[in-house]
Amino acid sequence: MKERRYRLLVTGYAISSYGTYLNLVALNLYVYAVTDRALAVGVFMAVRLAAGFLAGLGAAALLSRWAAKPVMLWANVVQAGALLLLVCAPDGLRTAALFLVSAVAGASGTFFLVAFRSSIPDMVDEGRHTWANSLMVSGRSAAMVVGFASSGVVVSLLGYTAAFLVDMATFLVCAAAVALLPPAMRGERDGGEDPAGDSRGRRAPGALVALGAAPVVALMVALRGVDALGSSSHNAALPVYSTQLDAGRPAVFVSVFWCTWALGNVLVQQVLQRYVKRSGRSVGALGFGLGTIMMSAAFVLAFAGLPWPVTVSVALLAGAADGVTEVSYSSHLQTLPAGLRTHAFGLSATVENLGFGVGMIVVAAALDAFSPLSVVGAAHGAAIAVAVVFVARVLRQRRARPARSADDPPRGTRETGPSSPAGAAP
Repeated sequence: MKERRYRLLVTGYAISSYGTYLNLVALNLYVYAVTDRALAVGVFMAVRLAAGFLAGLGAAALLSRWAAKPVMLWANVVQAGALLLLVCAPDGLRTAALFLVSAVAGASGTFFLVAFRSSIPDMVDEGRHTWANSLMVSGRSAAMVVGFASSGVVVSLLGYTAAFLVDMATFLVCAAAVALLPPAMRGERDGGEDPAGDSRGRRAPGALVALGAAPVVALMVALRGVDALGSSSHNAALPVYSTQLDAGRPAVFVSVFWCTWALGNVLVQQVLQRYVKRSGRSVGALGFGLGTIMMSAAFVLAFAGLPWPVTVSVALLAGAADGVTEVSYSSHLQTLPAGLRTHAFGLSATVENLGFGVGMIVVAAALDAFSPLSVVGAAHGAAIAVAVVFVARVLRQRRARPARSADDPPRGTRETGPSSPAGAAP
């Protein structure tokens, strides 16, 4: 029954993700149509990222007072309501409504994802976390392909209003799936003592406590932020590079690249699920570091002017490596105690939004002076450098484990969370 409910929730999340990706295209086009200014499109995205950044800072505090279910439910309902306001807004208030939708989407999307990821250990059985994360990523990747592929058709044939109403319906479907979850799930709100506080009621910053308790997680979050900066580079450089390849049909390369990337992401989830089922092991922190190196290298090669068949293979590899990093990252953070888990996921969302937002500004300026290959190479090169440090740290902990075995506490008392060598190993 638990897994049946989880599958239903992932289905609702995939449907709402389809609406999100559909609207990424529709809203950006609509902002330009309403304002007739390219700068407005950039400000629209900046508002969304800033709202997501602030929501990441407050997500743990929100989830310490509310259970995950109502947070996920209202995150979808509020986004649907904002889209309804946009559809009904008069011409004079259309621009203001657009930026309201941007802020709501950024904040609500972050709240939903932090609540979703941090509560997965409460929604599935022990040992099924990798499967659960893999299923979630598969649904989102498939939604991305369908959303991007259908956005042009929906907007061209049905118009902006229809696209917004479709998106609103997808959020309501996801809210209905959340409503079928059990009334309450364990978490920081229901768990015992808050690790961020002490017996006298004083509180330390929860995110700092989470990172102090698990140094490997601290480096993982830092690497995730640098990786987000790398992601901003290829997102901004793809249209430029695609135009250089074929000025008459610039959308061809972008569409083929992202569809192939998503296909690699979906395929690797099937491999991961079978691997975990047969071996009983998760990918682990080492897989996260190696996957980040492979993914960043593949994105750099995608801008190297290679023949089409090779570039398609590189995009497939980038998607597969991205899928591995997403699953291993979420699964590792989910091994934290409930009281620290929400802080870690909230901080992660903040760092990712910050890295992507700052990256978009820096990369946009750099593309005016440098080639797409050099810009993407520099951004993803930074991610590779940090990932190499992370992999070295994990391997050093694995080598140190046998040396400590004689001094280990009796079996059954040793920690196995992310802060220990056992937690850091795959």
